[in-house]
Amino acid sequence: MRIDLHTHSSVSDGTDTPARLLAAARAAGLDVVALTDHDTTDGWAAAAAARPEGLTVVPGLELSARWFPAEGRPVSVHLLAYLFDPDHPELAGELRRLREERLTRGQRMVAALAAAGYPVEWQRVLDSSGGAVVGRPHVARALVEAGVVASVEQAFTTLLHQGGPYHVTKADTDVLEGIRLVRAAGGVPVFAHGLATRRGRVVDDAAIAAMADAGLVGLEVDHPDHDPAQREHLRGLAADLGLLVTGSSDHHGANKATPLGACTTDPEQYEALVAASTGSVPLADRGAVAG
Repeated sequence: MRIDLHTHSSVSDGTDTPARLLAAARAAGLDVVALTDHDTTDGWAAAAAARPEGLTVVPGLELSARWFPAEGRPVSVHLLAYLFDPDHPELAGELRRLREERLTRGQRMVAALAAAGYPVEWQRVLDSSGGAVVGRPHVARALVEAGVVASVEQAFTTLLHQGGPYHVTKADTDVLEGIRLVRAAGGVPVFAHGLATRRGRVVDDAAIAAMADAGLVGLEVDHPDHDPAQREHLRGLAADLGLLVTGSSDHHGANKATPLGACTTDPEQYEALVAASTGSVPLADRGAVAG
């Protein structure tokens, strides 16, 4: 069984619609795929309607969060949330706030770029998003279309990177509060790409232990942005803390080169993840074993 528990559609910052994403997942030989768009469940209904026969779909999202250490600057972190109740009032309210924050942040980034002479317009970014949750990739694609950079990746590394002149920090959720909200909604929180140093600063083991104490269920260990040493370290930490281990591609369609199924989750770990949920269930064929 091939299981990929972290993918994005055009509902957030991927390039494939949920229907195309699921078709591609089945064509790639996946048996289980999770839809984890940023801060939104808007793709769940489309995924349910378009699910190919034989493919189990795990409803989820990737929550924008922040770790606040006792000393020093906060660290941006991401929390994967699976199989929660999307109508849970507290979690739904926080997701609305995050989406509004992303919109305001995008507008400020475009304004700063335009003021510096770059040919980007906010309305064009909005139109190109197609109603999706606006993120940095949408601004990056506008820069590509304007001929400023050759690729989304180049836009991120030259203009939109953290600490850069046109990057705007979001008011993300405290990760410990995010874990509480996901658990309250019956969901399963998993810390995403926790040692991906190529993305910027990462948290230490003590922070991950604090997340485990707050109710974290798993660590995303096998991820394209983790090297072998980082994977080994996280696997050992998960064992020490009693956490599940997941693997995934973090697929974004054409926005990233990583193919579906580049990293996968062990079936026993997947079954334990599903068993830990009380909020929702995987979308599967009638009679199929979903965990």
